[in-house]
This record gives sequence, C-alpha cells and structure tokens, in this order.
Amino acid sequence: QVQLAESGGGSVQTGGSLRLSCAAPGYPARSDSWGWFRLVPGKEREGVAALFSSGATYYTDSVKGRFTISRDNAKNVVDLQMNSLKPEDTAMYYCAKMNRNTWPLRRSDVQYWGQGTQVTVSS
Repeated sequence: QVQLAESGGGSVQTGGSLRLSCAAPGYPARSDSWGWFRLVPGKEREGVAALFSSGATYYTDSVKGRFTISRDNAKNVVDLQMNSLKPEDTAMYYCAKMNRNTWPLRRSDVQYWGQGTQVTVSS
C-alpha cells in the first residue's frame, strides 16, 4: 500500500491562493497519472484536476483559469496551485494516483488516495 502525503491546505480569504502538494514515495511523478478530488459534506467527491502521464491536463469547469496542476520532477511531487479562491472551493482535497487516463476522473480509477487536506475559503 502506497501512502500519498499531501500538504498545503489551510484557511484563506476570498481571492487568496493556496498551493497543495502531493508526494508519492517510490512513484515518479513524471511517469504516472495523477488527480485531485475534493469532497464537501453531503456531496459526491468531485474530480477537480488531472495530470496524465502524457502531460495532458484537465480541469472541472468551476476551476478552469484559477487552478493549475503540475508536477515537480526534481521534488517528485504533484502540485495544485489554487488562485482566486472562492468560498465554494471550501472542501477536503484529496490527491490520487490514477491507473487510467480518463476524464472526468472516476473514483474507480484511483489506485491510491492521499489522506486529504482541508481548504477553507472565507468571504
């Protein structure tokens, strides 16, 4: 079992920025496919962004132009830069190692999950 380690969550005001990072010891970030999901209590877990092994990136409509998924090969991490944050972005964010390159992201395609990191955006 691989444990993905997330960091970077926190509380910001509307319009602020946060950068989430996901480390997967033993799995080169550059050669695998990754996703970020978020979960709001009472709602389905939502696929937010994907970075596939081909280098292709995908975003759910509500974050396009504000979020950027990328990988830092030197650090072997996958990041999610979140700008212009809104209260509706408040959620628990989960990093995921994907075993298929399918968009929209599907929970059934997740090979490993991170433990989650809370993002709270206040108005």
